[in-house]
Amino acid sequence: MVVQADDAVFRPVRAGNPFEETVERLLQAIKLGVVVPGDRLPPERELAARLNVSRVTLREAIHALTEAGYVESRRGRYGGTFVNAQLPKPRRTTAKRLARDLAAGLDDALTLRQVLETGAAEAAASRTLSDAERDHLQRCLDETAAASLTDYRRLDSRLHLAIAEVTGSPSLLSATADVRMRLNELLDAIPLLERNIEHSNQQHGAIVDAVLAGDPDAARHAMQEHLQGTAVLLHGFLD
Repeated sequence: MVVQADDAVFRPVRAGNPFEETVERLLQAIKLGVVVPGDRLPPERELAARLNVSRVTLREAIHALTEAGYVESRRGRYGGTFVNAQLPKPRRTTAKRLARDLAAGLDDALTLRQVLETGAAEAAASRTLSDAERDHLQRCLDETAAASLTDYRRLDSRLHLAIAEVTGSPSLLSATADVRMRLNELLDAIPLLERNIEHSNQQHGAIVDAVLAGDPDAARHAMQEHLQGTAVLLHGFLD
């Protein structure tokens, strides 16, 4: 079964707060690198149907993101809603303040992430991947390794989603996207250090190599080591 990240983020919103959830899904698509700067969002009619919201609600959500600087609307034959080339910078706030706001939710999110993503790496390595899936993983790995400091978090997120994509499980992919968004604001509050990025890229390479080699145990171990490093780094800035 082929699953794609845009299906995970553009899935139907839950009843109750359609406007807020529509904004959240669109932000998720942008911040996790599913829709990249310069790309056009799906057509309004299609996107409203996929999110299961009215076109009025979708337009209100797009207007809110336009005001916030994430997207712009263009008219004409090749018009539509496009992700801005320059995205707003993450809010300047301290990691400790965010951690206090998350409270016990931080350890909960880290535990959930570890379970989901180590399982995803193992499951991905257990499948026979198509040439397209293998190329997709390698491309996401290469783009992350070559990313600038400005783009690193977004492309890092996209690589992790790509690993979940090739498991063939839509539910696992959606859960991975959700937990990444829970942690993203905190990750954005932590400085990107060159040495950490180099180490992270090495670990990314080990994970993808194990998945492509069809070695579930190595893939799980490499992902576990990678996520433990992130958790240690987070707690190091919070303690």
